[in-house]
Amino acid sequence: MDTLSDLSVLVTGGSRGLGLLLARQCVERRCDVTVAARDEEELDRAVGLLRRRARGTTVTGRVCDVTDRAAVHELVENTAADQQGLDVVIANAGNIQVGPAEESGTDAFRSAMDTMFFGSLHTAMESLPHLRESPAGGRLGLIGSVGGLLPVPHLVPYSCAKSAVAALAEGLHAEQAEHGVSVTAAHPGLMRTGSHHQVELSGDEGKEFAWFATLAGLPGLSMDALRAAERIVRALEQRRTRVVLTPAAQLGAKAYGVAPTLVTRTNELVARVMPGPEPSGREGRSRWQSAVSALNERAARRLNQTSA
Repeated sequence: MDTLSDLSVLVTGGSRGLGLLLARQCVERRCDVTVAARDEEELDRAVGLLRRRARGTTVTGRVCDVTDRAAVHELVENTAADQQGLDVVIANAGNIQVGPAEESGTDAFRSAMDTMFFGSLHTAMESLPHLRESPAGGRLGLIGSVGGLLPVPHLVPYSCAKSAVAALAEGLHAEQAEHGVSVTAAHPGLMRTGSHHQVELSGDEGKEFAWFATLAGLPGLSMDALRAAERIVRALEQRRTRVVLTPAAQLGAKAYGVAPTLVTRTNELVARVMPGPEPSGREGRSRWQSAVSALNERAARRLNQTSA
């Protein structure tokens, strides 16, 4: 099987969560890795964590806002110069908006599209010329979500942006094949990355945080983030077109593909039991919710989601 060993890698959104683990998988394959993120302090912590695992390879952190194409151009050009080219690029930068679409407002949709879709687009467009020159055959990974394969109530801005990423990935895969570049779309379901500490909330913020944090950490429904990162990197190695992670995500995506009306009607019922728009005064999770998501809290501390 083809591997990523000893290649040159760039990971955007690589300072925490899934992005940090994707970078770690590449470091452990003896790749020279650059991780990019907006927060310099967070980035410095991530580089320190990755360098502990590096054996004779380089780990570099670069501050970059992927919504700014000029900044992405500079990131890609400097990374390619320092690492003597680019073989693998993973566009992972993202944000999560949780709450009713009307309460989130158009700014949440714009933020989601700017970071996740246009961030992926900028990264892809700037990287492709270098990936086509890779002696190993370039690989581009775009991190989508099951939320991009079927709409999810109270995650509508996120779903809209991730569905655009899915279309971008599969369109580029078709166009770039003749140039020897593979494009892999990765669509994880719920993962224990500690991302609930980073969500943007609207509506009844206490209840919205509670349901998202609980489901994202629920064993059996959510996936261990390290396993997810391993499977995504293997998909890049195998040059797969698409990988959907977690059985629940696979089932949901297949159901929506076969019976979209039925899934939409089911989502109507789900939306009715979700928190309303008015604040209830609740803050955080109940004791049982905190207990079932304990694994996610541990992941948050390991994966640089909190400064503690």
